[in-house]
Amino acid sequence: MSSTASRKAKSDVSNEHLRKRVVAALEDLKAKDVREIDVRGKTSIADILFIASGTSARHVKSIADEVIKFAKEAGVMPLGVEGQTEAEWVLVDLGDIIVHVMMPRIREFYGLERLWTVGDDGVEAAND
Repeated sequence: MSSTASRKAKSDVSNEHLRKRVVAALEDLKAKDVREIDVRGKTSIADILFIASGTSARHVKSIADEVIKFAKEAGVMPLGVEGQTEAEWVLVDLGDIIVHVMMPRIREFYGLERLWTVGDDGVEAAND
């Protein structure tokens, strides 16, 4: 296996491990309506986006804190965390994986799922 292929294989393994840790963190704190979106080929900012909802600002912040904790346990330090003060929308940037934890009304308003899935599997944006 070439050096590049070897690095890619290691990256895929660590990304899969991190993805599983993110899922576990979201499940542990009972995040609502969790959606995983593969954005490879659509953007260079990440490979996977997670979008989840919390039931209150405290719940949103707790979910994001758990994602950060699980990522650190997996050996990944977040590149950035935004929105913890207001906790209506907290973004946790883990490099190839980005996690958005949002209040339902904020999630509905911004419609990230629609933005990142337009054209996927024949899904079209709704005409508002």
